[in-house]
Amino acid sequence: MPLVGTRDVTPLLAGTALMPDFETEQWELKGVQVLQVLYELRQESMLTLLPPALHPTIPPTLFFTVTIVPDSSVGPFTLAEVRVGCRAAARPRAFLARAYCDSEAASNELRARWGYPISVADVQFRRNYDRVTGIVKVDGATVLDVGLSNPEPISGGDVQYLPSMNLARANRDGQEIVRLVQVDPDWVFHKADRGKPVLTAFDAGAWLVDGADPWYPVSASAVTVDMVMPRIRYLMDPAKPPMQGIETIRR
Repeated sequence: MPLVGTRDVTPLLAGTALMPDFETEQWELKGVQVLQVLYELRQESMLTLLPPALHPTIPPTLFFTVTIVPDSSVGPFTLAEVRVGCRAAARPRAFLARAYCDSEAASNELRARWGYPISVADVQFRRNYDRVTGIVKVDGATVLDVGLSNPEPISGGDVQYLPSMNLARANRDGQEIVRLVQVDPDWVFHKADRGKPVLTAFDAGAWLVDGADPWYPVSASAVTVDMVMPRIRYLMDPAKPPMQGIETIRR
């Protein structure tokens, strides 16, 4: 039998978004810079970080992503995410454990429209000639310091960003439901680099992935893109088996 997650999401619900519906429009963001660093996890946490609707990857993986948006309808913002690699049925995806953003207005947009489990914090994106770094501080404590060193140019076609599965609550027919919301932005690449992954600081508890031990660096990329946050197309019931809980909102 295929492996599935064993995580009870009930303790997470208090920190999830409450979405009014699943009918958001697209959101176009220009000139965005994204740092993504991928690490393998030790197998002890392979199942405990994911809900039953998702399969783990083998080996288990953890994505660190820091995004700086220079301008938007709510102003500039910087976003940091930690995601657990997974599969939704046969499709490669990443379960968003937690996000932090330096803008209250942007946090409200991401929370209400795409179900981000997000909090306001000090999020920094730094780009130097020899390094790209993302740093997150919560109440003055560094909970993430991740980066890419010695960047080398590559094609944008060599970079892949997996769609996220965001745990959120929503109102449906007067009742509150819990769903995994698939968020799959469109990307137009203008510049891309790869380099050596660097993880200097990581507080697993601050990202709601207690027990996660990112021990082996896999890859790191830094890109400049135009991105479009999508209309929501698919949902999953986090408590149901992977093939039984899929809901199609639109194709």
